[in-house]
Amino acid sequence: MTNNSPVKPYLLGGAAAAALVLAFVAGCGSSSSVGNEAGSAQWTTLGTRSTASSTDNVITSNADAHWVDYNPDVLYPGTVTDNNQFITMADGVKLAVSVTLPADASGKAIPGKFPVILTQTGYNKDIGAFVPALGGANPYLVQHGYAHVVVDERGTGRSEGEWTAFGTAEQADYYPIVDWTSKQSFSDGRVGLYGASLLAITAVLTAAQQHPSVKAMFPIVPMSDGYRDIVFSGGQVNIGFIPLWLALVTGLSVLDLSFYQDPAEALQAELEHVLGAVTNFQVPTLLRAVAGDPNTVYDGDFWSQRSPIEQAGKIKIPTFIVGGLHDIFQRGEPMLYEQLKTRVPTKMLLGPWTHVQAALGQGLPADGVPVLDHIALQWFDQYEKGMSVGADKLPNVTQYLYGQGHFVSTTDWPHPQASAQRLYLHADKSLSASLPVTDEAPLKIVQEPLEGICSESTSQWTAGLLGLVPLPCFSYDSADEGLAVKYETPVLTQDFYINGPIQADVWISTTAADAGVVVRVDDVDENGKAFALTNGIQTASFRAVDTSKSRTLDGQPIQPWHSFTQAALLPVGAGNIVELNVEVFPTSAVIQTGHKLRIAVGASDFPHGLPPIPDLLQSLLGVLTIYSDAARPSSVVLPVVPLSAIQ
Repeated sequence: MTNNSPVKPYLLGGAAAAALVLAFVAGCGSSSSVGNEAGSAQWTTLGTRSTASSTDNVITSNADAHWVDYNPDVLYPGTVTDNNQFITMADGVKLAVSVTLPADASGKAIPGKFPVILTQTGYNKDIGAFVPALGGANPYLVQHGYAHVVVDERGTGRSEGEWTAFGTAEQADYYPIVDWTSKQSFSDGRVGLYGASLLAITAVLTAAQQHPSVKAMFPIVPMSDGYRDIVFSGGQVNIGFIPLWLALVTGLSVLDLSFYQDPAEALQAELEHVLGAVTNFQVPTLLRAVAGDPNTVYDGDFWSQRSPIEQAGKIKIPTFIVGGLHDIFQRGEPMLYEQLKTRVPTKMLLGPWTHVQAALGQGLPADGVPVLDHIALQWFDQYEKGMSVGADKLPNVTQYLYGQGHFVSTTDWPHPQASAQRLYLHADKSLSASLPVTDEAPLKIVQEPLEGICSESTSQWTAGLLGLVPLPCFSYDSADEGLAVKYETPVLTQDFYINGPIQADVWISTTAADAGVVVRVDDVDENGKAFALTNGIQTASFRAVDTSKSRTLDGQPIQPWHSFTQAALLPVGAGNIVELNVEVFPTSAVIQTGHKLRIAVGASDFPHGLPPIPDLLQSLLGVLTIYSDAARPSSVVLPVVPLSAIQ
């Protein structure tokens, strides 16, 4: 598929031709039917920087699996914590450690050796003692027979050194931390990795180092690709989450609740953290990104080193991944599952969650899915302690299903029964399987950088924090799409199930030198309220796609792998017509009978994406034209799953 010149309408093979016959019967004011017949998916994988796409090894076993609530009686009534021990790294930097052990009713540590849960945090373990998701010991696991070691990453909390967000020095710490943990008097030599968000990322990176003591991992909301998942999605700076995150790491590092134990040492560590943030990493990195520094803006070694997906092939331990359909790592969690699923015991749970909600497992138990602590205990009891407790018999993949409001399980991700269905964007703002006719007129929108400021996307990319404000626009996209072009199916006459990544192929031109394109996917109810399912963003000059790494379904491109390198830049220029293959992040939803599926095409998604200043200046004050004629058939490719697959 070319990015620079008009092409003939897509030639539709067997699966796509069948989809056309079974798809929308489009017509003015008419209803619609959808092809949801059972099929066998022909997926390829999504590549990485170092690997090409390949035929997906679809898992169909364990189809009858169901959830059980594993909640055995506690083994020990209490816990006790020894705070601020230190591990000295090879370069002399001291890392602060807390050790929490099982205790009796009086708070006295139980003698003996225990399997260990290891958490490495950048959010200050002392704060984590009050907010466990930030890196405190998990008393539930400890009372069930585990020691829990929590380590402040270098440059954070009470640890010395400089934090560089999963840089070389930090990753070099992970193996000796495990080594120290496995050899302590309280340890029986077995280690499990556990934590949420940053803590989950350190867990995945640690697992890749293959220390023989590490037996299992339970990462909650882990990242996959630092560039594509979050920081530069579509080639634009995520200014919704990244400044918030960098400030959180720095701010919590100077809140030293154990200051009284050694004031001089604490002051020295805090000074190192603040100076490192202001002069060396956090602030300079953010400013370079906004200013368009090539070493930051383009994909390369900096991002490859910090992307767990590039090391996932080294992981050899059983892994249970928890994620969210509106999480900041919505894209990456299924990618990690896919990398691991055929090599080690791997399970995945995706809830209707933003980042903070997913970290807490908000709303669980539900539909038989237990609370996260119970699942984690079952996982570690099976794969770290070596007990036979049924963790291997849990469903392979469990996802919340928007539109039906409950969790469903299947044997694999991507969904084994999905088939590709292409729907076309039309000049009358309809969305159907009918090919555009020759004379369909283009539609125009204004290029302005602040569209999206009150949308579900804003809630998502502030980790769900802004979504706590009771504004309807943080769940529904209707208000935010006033400047976008909205393409809708006719009213559906039967439920329509989509599950997986989506690709939008949009033909555009601009009166400016460059442009951004945002594609939103909505479920529109009978009253016209548009519930936000997912979206994708793409800067036109970053449109180059490496087809050898991209994902297909039934032979059709459904998840592009953009290069995002300086060498791959493709200038746009005023008046030139180009095609953008927009990656829309995965979702799981049933568009119900009586509803419509909407694809809204806009020019920005602030604060999720803001082009670096040089790119922003090239795209301001332009007019974006969207084409949908026979020579330039803008469309979306959806992974459609038969309704019979829902169980």
